[in-house]
Amino acid sequence: MPTAVVVLPSTTYRAADFVAAAEALGVGLVVASEAPPPIEMGDGYLQIDCTDPAQAAETIVSFGDRVGIDGVVAADDAGVVVAALTGQTLGLRSNPPEAAAATRNKASQRRALAAAEVPQPRFAVIEPDDDVNKEAASIGYPLVIKPVDRAAGQGVMKVDREEDLLPRLQRLRRIVGEAGVVVMESYMPGTEVAVEGLVNDGVLTVLAIFDKPDSGEGPFFPETILVTPSRLPATTASECERVAQTALDAIGITHGPVHIELMVEGAQVRVIEVAARSIGGLCSKSLNFGLMGTTLETLILRNALGMDKPELRREAVASGVLMIPIPEEGRFVEIRNTEAVRQLPYVTGMDITVRPGRHVEPPPEGDRYLGFVYARATTPDDVESSLRKAEALLEVVVE
Repeated sequence: MPTAVVVLPSTTYRAADFVAAAEALGVGLVVASEAPPPIEMGDGYLQIDCTDPAQAAETIVSFGDRVGIDGVVAADDAGVVVAALTGQTLGLRSNPPEAAAATRNKASQRRALAAAEVPQPRFAVIEPDDDVNKEAASIGYPLVIKPVDRAAGQGVMKVDREEDLLPRLQRLRRIVGEAGVVVMESYMPGTEVAVEGLVNDGVLTVLAIFDKPDSGEGPFFPETILVTPSRLPATTASECERVAQTALDAIGITHGPVHIELMVEGAQVRVIEVAARSIGGLCSKSLNFGLMGTTLETLILRNALGMDKPELRREAVASGVLMIPIPEEGRFVEIRNTEAVRQLPYVTGMDITVRPGRHVEPPPEGDRYLGFVYARATTPDDVESSLRKAEALLEVVVE
């Protein structure tokens, strides 16, 4: 039986979904993570340190020498370089390590996209001693500053005026440290979408395009609602797919799951960010494929093991997810009205992923959500309406 290794950071929620996918496929699964997942894995757990990708890859390779590994994939940003290094050493289907590393470094990614003339914002990479006002003047206001290596909106801030620049940069430095590199970008107005796909031998298969109706105008950019299929015109959706492919080519992504964020303004599509992993958190639960309700995790494992079924497409209904936002910093107590939300039309489920008593904070300092609400309906409008009702009903208590 073929065996896949899934590299999971200790903060992920998805171990159970990958275990279920492996069982459905009849393949072996090994979870490589910094700490055991919250389900019993027996011999299917391998401890690694994702902060040391070379050592983590060596640990997985040594394990593979004993039991045999047929595929490796990262479930989150922290594992993409580990998976690439492992795949390169074992001769498995995987991304080149330098390409995987570029998806984890916004400065490297911007430079790769610029070299290939992929449409994106104007940008500058700011070192601690650089003249930030000079760089900002060359980009123009409004602009966006972001850490080079964070995700989930952490540290991302819009700056509308020159007098706001230094206070926002100081706030960002408190998040990433004084020595942290900052990427400064021109602010892109428009409609944000996310392309979810799988890459095989460099060719992108788009699984879904999500509308992100609450991407907003800042000053911070927490994600809340994702809805698919996108309500973009067909020609614009096709342009999104084209730009996504050019971005992957520029960076050198050749294999595995990808999550590509794009900004659409009229006929123009520009790249916000490319990630060499699937959609984050438990958002994948909003997706099913084929007639039998095949999960995204199942498709990811098929891809890693060379068992792709390109004829599988997303189910012919609309679906979406609400990422339950954190309203303020403090100690998380509870979320009220959850049963009322579960009874809403089109809501199919809800997961609370933060335990009571934990310290929480919203973006730009925070990088977590309290949980997820899923909905499925005939139209994207019905899905979005249901998720907005859920968000209005939920009462988050933080002390």
